Amino acid sequence: MNRILPWIYQPYKWLIVIPFMVIITLILGMICIVVGTFFSRDATNALAVLWSRLACGIVPVKVKLTGKKNYHQRHSYVVVANHQSMVDIPAVHGFIGLHIKWVMKQELRKIPVFGTACHSLGCIFVDRSHRDAAVHSIHQAKKRMSSKASVLFFAEGTRSRDGQVQPFKKGAFVFARETGLPILPITIKHSRQVLPPDSLNLTPGPVEIIVHRPVYVLPKDAKRLSETIEAVRTTIAGPLSD
Repeated sequence: MNRILPWIYQPYKWLIVIPFMVIITLILGMICIVVGTFFSRDATNALAVLWSRLACGIVPVKVKLTGKKNYHQRHSYVVVANHQSMVDIPAVHGFIGLHIKWVMKQELRKIPVFGTACHSLGCIFVDRSHRDAAVHSIHQAKKRMSSKASVLFFAEGTRSRDGQVQPFKKGAFVFARETGLPILPITIKHSRQVLPPDSLNLTPGPVEIIVHRPVYVLPKDAKRLSETIEAVRTTIAGPLSD
């Protein structure tokens, strides 16, 4: 049956899922732009959560969240996660209950409606080809953040093509050190089976989100930053071998 399911699913994907995703992205994106213009960026978070849950529901993707005791939804964090699929975005934003601001590559800002809506949400756009420009963008974002906001970094910088957790970049950890916010490590499992990278081979299935205990990066620990980065990477990668 598992071998037959992808073939049965194809008409549903093309006739229902993809048109539905385009429509809700346009509608909720435009509402997000209006809300972000006249109210606060935090006010747009409910729309992003709604979009995320609708996206997971239509596929369908069943999200299992473990580790709720390791964080408080009213607190702010620098969320650090592995990245295997575009499904990671709605799965995390829709179900962990934080006011997330995403760190996104600059090119996504050019997508009509979507890019402007992400700006209204308070997402941070960085130019990955120019390190100084990327650092400047993150510093500017730090000044605009509210006390409710958490910033999410996919610390590998891009999706893993082979499912293995790639080396982490320093941006999230430097940001945590400068803001005083704790790192919240998150492991995302099985999303690659739902939607492999560089593919439209979408298949319904489960995604598990494991929230680990927060890690603090203190200014005095600057010389040990590399050790902290590797320790967090090991924590995130651990459950993927189960």
